[in-house]
Amino acid sequence: MHDDAQRYHDVRQYTEALAAPLSPEDQTVQSMPDVSPTKWHRAHVTWFFETFILADRDPDFRPFHDGYWTLFNSYYESKGPRYPRPDRGLISRPGAAEVTDYRLDVDKRMIDLLLTLGEDLESDFAALLDLGIHHEQQHQELLLMDIKHVLSVNPLRPSAYPEGAHHVDRLTAAQEWLEMAGGIVGLGNDANGFAFDNEWPRHEVLLRPFRIARRPVTNREWLEFMQDGGYNRHELWLSDGWARVNAEGWRSPLYWIDDAGQWLQHTLSGTRPVNLDEPVVHVSHYEADAFAAWAGARLPTEAEWEVAATASVLEHADDQVWQWTSSAYLPYPGFHAAPGAVGEYNGKFMSSQMVLRGGSCVTPPGHARPTYRNFFPPHSRWAFSGLRLAADA
Repeated sequence: MHDDAQRYHDVRQYTEALAAPLSPEDQTVQSMPDVSPTKWHRAHVTWFFETFILADRDPDFRPFHDGYWTLFNSYYESKGPRYPRPDRGLISRPGAAEVTDYRLDVDKRMIDLLLTLGEDLESDFAALLDLGIHHEQQHQELLLMDIKHVLSVNPLRPSAYPEGAHHVDRLTAAQEWLEMAGGIVGLGNDANGFAFDNEWPRHEVLLRPFRIARRPVTNREWLEFMQDGGYNRHELWLSDGWARVNAEGWRSPLYWIDDAGQWLQHTLSGTRPVNLDEPVVHVSHYEADAFAAWAGARLPTEAEWEVAATASVLEHADDQVWQWTSSAYLPYPGFHAAPGAVGEYNGKFMSSQMVLRGGSCVTPPGHARPTYRNFFPPHSRWAFSGLRLAADA
């Protein structure tokens, strides 16, 4: 098997390894509109390869199932109708086993196609294959985010994975401010290796001198914020954030449980006491911004974060928690969405969202890079999102 076929095989196998500990019932539940069932993730990434590659490149192409093109289309309007996202949990059939059959069928056809074409793929095909592989890696992280939320609503507090799997590490070093000179700096990917379209084009920005924290904020520091009335002090919060605090009753990060005065935390490996030396995770942009205000600091811009990460001065830049920035998710100067359905991948979401940088303990190995632009609405909490602080010099 040549390199491209092996890469395809490996990423597909990793998805199945993540799903293996989950029961068919686990894989069907949708616990809120933003969550998708595990089997839907497994099927959607399969639909992506079938729709974007096999349908155009396989001379003998026939869809595995006509109805799957609607069920497992996420948001690609140019590819036809879609089943409503909030209702994905209502689909009991196909079940997890039928989704496995779908995956195996598409995998056989994809491997056959890749072996037939050989190692020297034309550039357009190679780029689409790369996109499909990285798209599946994105959904591997989403799968873990979503099943964590699914199991969190179960009063039995079940565990999905062994202790230590997909787990953040303790941060024992004292916090330290790093002085950054600023100046005219490059921002964005230089096309050396894979990048999503929202990382382009590379361009110059002017940064004033700034300071940035060496490591992310910990649970210990967040508990101090809580004990100082952080969730009750309106002066710390953006207006929309304060409205969320009151409407949804936020008093701690998502998945924290007050058990007779002891804080517990739901994890992918079950429920356990909050470890104060771990980075805080599952906080929204609103919460991160309020914490920064309480700490007499601010969130870094995405340009500040990228400059510091590229200089390799940040600890845990891409292996613990995604880090909220103060930057709205907008196109870089000169950005143009690609023609066709692929152009729907990122560009049309550049509104009402905030940028996160880095990576997390559930980001697949090799998927993160300093120029990666993750994005979520500012109220989102189920992502593996934390923060590090910044300040003017």
